[in-house]
Amino acid sequence: MATSLKLSEELKSKVQHLATLKNRTAHGVMCEAICNYIEKETVQENFKQEALKAWENYQETGLHLISKEVQDWLSSWGNR
Repeated sequence: MATSLKLSEELKSKVQHLATLKNRTAHGVMCEAICNYIEKETVQENFKQEALKAWENYQETGLHLISKEVQDWLSSWGNR
C-alpha cells in the first residue's frame, strides 16, 4: 500500500535535519514517528475504553472500592 504525505516545508526541513543528525533516512524517521504515535494513541484509547467499561459497570452494579480498601488489600499481599 503506497501512501503519500503532504508536509509543510518547515516540517520537511525538521524531518530531514533530524534524519541527518541520526544518520538515517527521512523515510525511516517518519516511519518511526508514525509507529510511536500509533502505539501511544492505542495505549491511551485502550485505557479510555477500559475506564468507560468500568464506569458502565459501576453504574449498573454500584460496586466499587474506596482508596483505603485498595490500600489494605495491596498491603496484605504476601502476608497470607
